[in-house]
Amino acid sequence: MDWGAFGETFVTLLVIMDPAGTAPVFVGLTSRMPPGERQRAALRAVLAAGLLIVGCALVGEAVLDYLGVSLESLSIAGGLLLLLVSLEMLRGIDAAPDEEGDVALVPLATPLVAGPGAIATVIVLSRQHPAGAVVAGTLAALVALGASLLLAERLARLVSPALLHFLTRVFGLLLAAIAVQLVVEGVRPLVEGG
Repeated sequence: MDWGAFGETFVTLLVIMDPAGTAPVFVGLTSRMPPGERQRAALRAVLAAGLLIVGCALVGEAVLDYLGVSLESLSIAGGLLLLLVSLEMLRGIDAAPDEEGDVALVPLATPLVAGPGAIATVIVLSRQHPAGAVVAGTLAALVALGASLLLAERLARLVSPALLHFLTRVFGLLLAAIAVQLVVEGVRPLVEGG
């Protein structure tokens, strides 16, 4: 195994996935779930994000080329989707899953964890390094993220509902800023290049 590529992938994805920053958003989005369901949501989010990121490491570049989609367009789309989620958090709309959706898949697995940044990173790293090392580094980063989400679920039991609602609004604002930054990062190369 190429340990340099493994380490580079692990550290880069850990920074992009930001387990410490994702955990409070996870708690806010799953605040109305019972503890057991919240744990299952954490595991579903990590599993779905892992499948998406590993898939992108192996065939992501070919799929984007086939569809004619640039990494910039992917960044803009992910940013707009996150912006919608952040507005729901700021307005206090219940984001608990219903028959139409599952917050573990959208927005947690994608675009929050397996967003444009993570997808672009694994595509670029797969160009530069052996795929096995990139996949192993990805899996290690996902284990760290899963541990963070499961720990956040346990800590959420100790927080009062009023404080949790307040924190949900605060993290909704921070998520909006992340969303706008993704759009800016997608638009900047298009403006500078054109």
